Amino acid sequence: MTTATAPAPQVAAGVPRIDVVLLAVAIASVSLSAPLIAATAAPALAIAFWRNALAVGALTPVAWFKYRARLRALTRREVGLTVGAGALLALHFGLWLPSLSMTSVASSTALCTTTPIWTTIALRLRGHRPPALVWAGTLAACVGVVLLTGVDLSLSPRALAGDALALGGGIAAAGYVLLGAEVRKSVDTVPYTYLCYATAAAGLLAATLVSGADLTSYDGGTWLKLAVLTVAAQLLGHSLLNRVVASLGPSVTSTAILLETPGAALIAALWLGQQPPALAYPALLVILAGLALVVRANRAN
Repeated sequence: MTTATAPAPQVAAGVPRIDVVLLAVAIASVSLSAPLIAATAAPALAIAFWRNALAVGALTPVAWFKYRARLRALTRREVGLTVGAGALLALHFGLWLPSLSMTSVASSTALCTTTPIWTTIALRLRGHRPPALVWAGTLAACVGVVLLTGVDLSLSPRALAGDALALGGGIAAAGYVLLGAEVRKSVDTVPYTYLCYATAAAGLLAATLVSGADLTSYDGGTWLKLAVLTVAAQLLGHSLLNRVVASLGPSVTSTAILLETPGAALIAALWLGQQPPALAYPALLVILAGLALVVRANRAN
């Protein structure tokens, strides 16, 4: 019986530079998500539903006129993996968004972006052996997140519950990234994203209806924030992450998502008055160093 294991998904040495640029745009876009959600006067589950449903509406013309044949040609495996990714995306939003009203934006985002730890562990459980530098980079980046936010250790039951929800959202996001990376090996970005968001929207709609949350009685300012959230965080953020995960791999993509934390903390400080801790700048350098180690490890193997 051989002890050799299949190599983990790697970042090819010839990754197009455009994908690195798109990753940067995606991270900048999703950084707006947490502060905008915290400032939106609508139930958390309703916000999660609308950002996915509005994204599906925006993608429908492209999906049906340009990718209809590809959608119809999806195999059962591709559909199953995509629906699974959509379900995990719904779970990610369903856990994380409520946490933003229970603890600080910075703490919630930090715990939710522990995704690379769970991604690396999941790859190991699947028989892959991530290089030591991947483990080192992932842990270094997460230490940077902890330094940045001073993760909420308050004894407040509400804050601790919010922390738990955010952590669960990060675990769900890891599954979403891993399934997305697998599907994107054979499926274009638009068909995958369209079906994934539609699945997430359906799941979140059911959860919203069961919870009895209001879906429509909002003022114009709230609808505008939902539209901005859809365009920035969903169509630019998540969709571009789905675009680059095929070439950059799940390790690099999930680790880069850690940069959402300093971005969200900065926006929250400027917009909501939630000041980041004094360790913000050195912590950002630690996060960047961790990301650099992960990228280097994947390109070297």
